[in-house]
Amino acid sequence: MRATIVTRYVGLSLLLVASMMLLSAGVAYLDNQDDSMMPLLTAALVTGLTGAFPLLFVRSDGRISSPERYFIVVLSWLACCIFGMIPYICYGSEFGLVDALFESVSGFTTTGASIICDIESLPKGLLFWRMSTCWIGGIGIVTLFSLLIPRNRDVKSVLRGAELSDIVMSGNKGNPVVKTILSVYLSLTLLCGFSLKFTGLDWFDSMTTAMSTCSTCGFGVLNDSIYGYHNPAAEIVLIVFMTISGMNFISLSNLFRRDRTKKKYEMVTIYLALTVAGTLMIFFDLVANGSDIHVGDTLRKAAFQFTSIITTTGFATADTSVWPGISILILLTASVICGCSGSTSGGIKLDRAVIMAKASKNGIIHLRHPNRILNISIDGKKLSEDLANNTFIFLACYLFLAFLGAAINVACGESLTTGISAAIACIGNVGPGFGDVGSFGNYADIPNVAKIGSITLMLFGRLEIFPILFVIRNSVHS
Repeated sequence: MRATIVTRYVGLSLLLVASMMLLSAGVAYLDNQDDSMMPLLTAALVTGLTGAFPLLFVRSDGRISSPERYFIVVLSWLACCIFGMIPYICYGSEFGLVDALFESVSGFTTTGASIICDIESLPKGLLFWRMSTCWIGGIGIVTLFSLLIPRNRDVKSVLRGAELSDIVMSGNKGNPVVKTILSVYLSLTLLCGFSLKFTGLDWFDSMTTAMSTCSTCGFGVLNDSIYGYHNPAAEIVLIVFMTISGMNFISLSNLFRRDRTKKKYEMVTIYLALTVAGTLMIFFDLVANGSDIHVGDTLRKAAFQFTSIITTTGFATADTSVWPGISILILLTASVICGCSGSTSGGIKLDRAVIMAKASKNGIIHLRHPNRILNISIDGKKLSEDLANNTFIFLACYLFLAFLGAAINVACGESLTTGISAAIACIGNVGPGFGDVGSFGNYADIPNVAKIGSITLMLFGRLEIFPILFVIRNSVHS
């Protein structure tokens, strides 16, 4: 593996981050040169110079090997998260080293967990930077900077294939997939922003909330999340866009093409059915347990909170920690399965859950008919046997890491409810859990060791485990 080539592409990712820091500094300048302008400019300078150095002194090469692409993806994410904490550190206030790294990783991985106790006290420039990290992370750091690579389609395809889910790339060509995902992502962000403006939010709140919604991150600009707006119309808009952001963007794009009747939308159908079913189950559970608010408000809160969790967005309009046990169990289950592959949501992905269900069914059938050839398909596309096997391996690794994270949290003094739900929320990139890290809580008071464990889980969850394990294994054996 050539370290110089890896460094060159990591530098390119840092230039992308530096450009967003400059844009955030521009927002700070427009906000009467608020207190975050100099920290953002300083961070942009340091990040930009570090990113430019390998581009100036390392010669370009048109080839990237398989090991190199995984190192590029993992190291790019690590570098962006590390340099992304510089604006927080330079700003000071409540941001220590671990807390700044936690906030940066949470943004880039679109987890939305936060250590900030008073979000409304932060200047707009720094708030915009928080939203920029989640918007970049939603589409994918490497996927986004690969658009800047001129001409070489092979390099672009190799890099994107290492970052995007194997389920998304199966049966699709890299470049059309990425262009489709990016066009849908941009369109959704703008449409969501304009829709929120029409509900009465100002332009800053509308666009930053749209960035957080479509990236399914859940960062907000108010201490009480979306509840702080007391705006039912905005909540309905967000329910719609959170739901859409949890769908496969390729399938969503196909809906608007002339040949849409030839496409199959199995995963979208299952996803929407689960969303409706989960909402109704929570609604009836709340009503049965004596909810003292209007039936329409109860239905809206049930729909908002379930959609927020299954898409891993993490916005809140209610304190779900005090909800009935069945509702909490439904939300906890949704935070594990989550949305579709090809969306910006986290978790194990609904596609994998369906693959495992179909593989289990085939295994039972095979016991009775040993010679029968059984295939697994998703949305009409036949999947390879290796992909089905990797799905079970992924789940085993996912559950083991979640268990390990929960054990660390509990060992650090957190309650079982807080420790387990925080681990599930972090590896699933959901954000809020239950207990002290509930929908109106945060991660400020958990010990630093538990925060570092949560940071690790967030990165494993966003990169879908295997690339990080590959890098660790090759680093140990080299």
